[in-house]
Amino acid sequence: MRLMRIGPAGAERPVVRVAQSGYVDVSDVVGDFDEWFFAAGETDRLRSIVDERSARGQVDTFGNVRIGAPIARPHQILCVGLNYADHAAETGAAVPEEPLVFTKAPNSITGPNDGIRTPRGATKLDWEVELGIVIGTRARYLSDLTEARAAVAGFVVVNDVSERAFQSERGGQWSKGKSAETFNPVGPWLATPDEIDDVQNLDLWLTVNGVQRQSSTTAQMIFDPWVIVHYLSQFFVLEPGDLINTGTPPGVGLGHHPPVWLRSGDVVELGITGLGAQRQIVLPPDGPPPTLSLTATTSRGQQ
Repeated sequence: MRLMRIGPAGAERPVVRVAQSGYVDVSDVVGDFDEWFFAAGETDRLRSIVDERSARGQVDTFGNVRIGAPIARPHQILCVGLNYADHAAETGAAVPEEPLVFTKAPNSITGPNDGIRTPRGATKLDWEVELGIVIGTRARYLSDLTEARAAVAGFVVVNDVSERAFQSERGGQWSKGKSAETFNPVGPWLATPDEIDDVQNLDLWLTVNGVQRQSSTTAQMIFDPWVIVHYLSQFFVLEPGDLINTGTPPGVGLGHHPPVWLRSGDVVELGITGLGAQRQIVLPPDGPPPTLSLTATTSRGQQ
């Protein structure tokens, strides 16, 4: 299934995408796609409900509805840095021997088409297309990769927006360059594992103002999704609904010579095979709330 949440920010309702422009509303049977939903193992029950409603023609069209993140605010966002060898090279860093782990603030999550708010004082705003993993069951000290696979609820597109000066030039942890409001667009949908033929062979892409900046495949990951989930469970208790950002391929603004930084008005588009596409406009530090009313369909990445 492809789980989505639509509607105004803070008032999204859960739906299941059943066609490029259609969905089944399940808000009467599911409170939200949150920790409780995943912990209760509601996916199978929801699948049968969606099949029945689709057969009866209870399918709505998205129209010009806002798309929210496909999961409610998670307990935590865990991230893996430098997980593509060529990205490590472009940043001048050594290839890590173990996953390089940092965190992002859970309230940095936004919808896939909401604006990116430039933080006050930011000078080096950057982009990062990434595969996101959503945890489906409480997981601690997983014993092997088979258990890691069983702990995954699905996969999403993530833009791990970064402010490089905050991240690397202000001392301390990476997290403060990663956690500003709007710095974690997610979606448009969560694809359950059965929707993805091979999560280790998905194309990732990103453009800025129509110029290709990133193009790679998850086959180039140093640590694959199952290794990451297993590894993190040795240090964290992974809760249902938690989000893991698995790292970005080369082509980030930091890696260009000279570096290329995002500016107010820039348009960032990105996507992953089978997981849909995102589109964000970079906004100035102050102004209206950074949510845009854009349709659920985009021109690319809807495989």
